[in-house]
Amino acid sequence: MQKILNRPTLTNGPVSLRAPRAEDAQARYKLGNVPEIHHMFGADPAKVQPITKAQATAWLHAQEVEPLAWVIEYRKRMTGALRLHSLNEHDQRASLAIGILNPKHLGKGIGTRAIRLIAEYAFNVIGLNRLTVRVVDYNKRAIAAYEKVGFVIEGRERQAARVGEDWFDDVIMGLIAADFRAGKAA
Repeated sequence: MQKILNRPTLTNGPVSLRAPRAEDAQARYKLGNVPEIHHMFGADPAKVQPITKAQATAWLHAQEVEPLAWVIEYRKRMTGALRLHSLNEHDQRASLAIGILNPKHLGKGIGTRAIRLIAEYAFNVIGLNRLTVRVVDYNKRAIAAYEKVGFVIEGRERQAARVGEDWFDDVIMGLIAADFRAGKAA
């Protein structure tokens, strides 16, 4: 596996993944905390609070310190973030997390393009063999985006996510390098 020294900019049409920049804190603050979006992440929408400038700055700092975290741009505007985490060098695998934070950019294929970019980078540059994601089962839009890139549902953790007073399953999905390269997308 290749040692990660910097985050290159990755581009697919109007979507780019790039390293975080200082101005992203202000962009994150302007996007706010949209209850519908946070619900898709597994949060109780009734408890989502407006974002503060300090929280937006902390969000930026979290992106900066993660060596495998990128900001997602759509048409040169920050719209979300993506990261590889839980990297296991021996098993050549990592987990993926992505969030589109601008409600106007949902359903436009931005997430699918970003996932495809990071899969190409993970498999062809870093040398990973496997990517894993977990998504709350009611987030059908995210599940569909993962499947378009080639992730398959491998299992389910029953009642693993508590949202408000209700329990939901987490869907576990995986993508193998050989399947991705062979174009075995759904």
